[in-house]
Amino acid sequence: MKRDSLWEAYLKRGMSRRSFLKGCVALTSLMGLSTDMLSKVVEAAEKKPLPVVIWIHGHECTGCDESFIRSASPLASDVVLTTIALEYDHLLSAACGEPFEKHLDDTINKYNGNYILAVEGAVATKESGIHCMSGGHTFLHTLQKAAKGAAAIIAYGSCAAYGGIQAAKPNPTGSAGISHFVGGKTVVNVPGCPPIPEVMTGVVMHVALFGTLPPLDGDNRPKQFYGNRIHDTCYRRPFFDAGMFAETFDDAGSKAGWCLYKLGCRGPETYNSCGNLRWWQGMSYPIQSGAPCIGCSNKNFWDEAPFTDRLPKYGKIGDADKIGVGLGVLTAAGVGAHAVASIIQRNKRDDLTKEE
Repeated sequence: MKRDSLWEAYLKRGMSRRSFLKGCVALTSLMGLSTDMLSKVVEAAEKKPLPVVIWIHGHECTGCDESFIRSASPLASDVVLTTIALEYDHLLSAACGEPFEKHLDDTINKYNGNYILAVEGAVATKESGIHCMSGGHTFLHTLQKAAKGAAAIIAYGSCAAYGGIQAAKPNPTGSAGISHFVGGKTVVNVPGCPPIPEVMTGVVMHVALFGTLPPLDGDNRPKQFYGNRIHDTCYRRPFFDAGMFAETFDDAGSKAGWCLYKLGCRGPETYNSCGNLRWWQGMSYPIQSGAPCIGCSNKNFWDEAPFTDRLPKYGKIGDADKIGVGLGVLTAAGVGAHAVASIIQRNKRDDLTKEE
């Protein structure tokens, strides 16, 4: 049976060409592509059939699915009902039981080599995988069966990418990321606990429209979403450069929005899009809400508690009050000048306060 393209799906719903083009513009931006790619996105959306997606769940909490359905640009409902052909997903499917599991097998056979496999959750390996089972089979069995005929595999969340909180010491279930169990196929890692919803939709739409994996970094993460540290896009960065840090969660610096480095912020070592995409339609993210980044998209972040501990010190430079100054000297003159000027202003303000 012929599968519709995105354009044909728009036509069947009585939507205008203008709406279609606006949707393509949004998708281009969402996928982290330049406007030069818009014509290619439109062409792919006109001709490419909607991709079949199988979404399976391993050892996890369903938080990634919950994040996905909160995508606002595009809406998750538009992705599921218009842009992809989601054939199997425990959370979003109405069916259940034996007919549902048979549909999974039928879909794998019918679209062999032509479907996208989305995986949420870790693989439980101890005691033959009995700690995570569904439909009478271990998750490892289901993963390997579905991965064999997949055209692309996406690991949604830190659980699927690295093992997740289930793999925290002492890891009683032997949980691990999926990449070692899919027959050597490349896995696109989309870590986060959970990932940002627009990142999730952006990755699957890139594969859907272009039939290729997005550019990946050394950890197989999409570069357009994991190419910068949160520290690089953080609006509190000027305070870091100026050596202005909150000492406690309720002090004057914290209330004034100063850098949270001393309170355990992992932003300087965490790659993610929280600082620019943010959450809930760009409304906020943990640092903006006054909470330090805990590095949930990093490997083994769950073993780095307590999260309020500062990052490791590096000799005398490890003094957080001096780090910004040291970086200012080593970076561009403009940044250094800004840091120095900020420190001078702070000292003047302190002097005036003492005089009063």
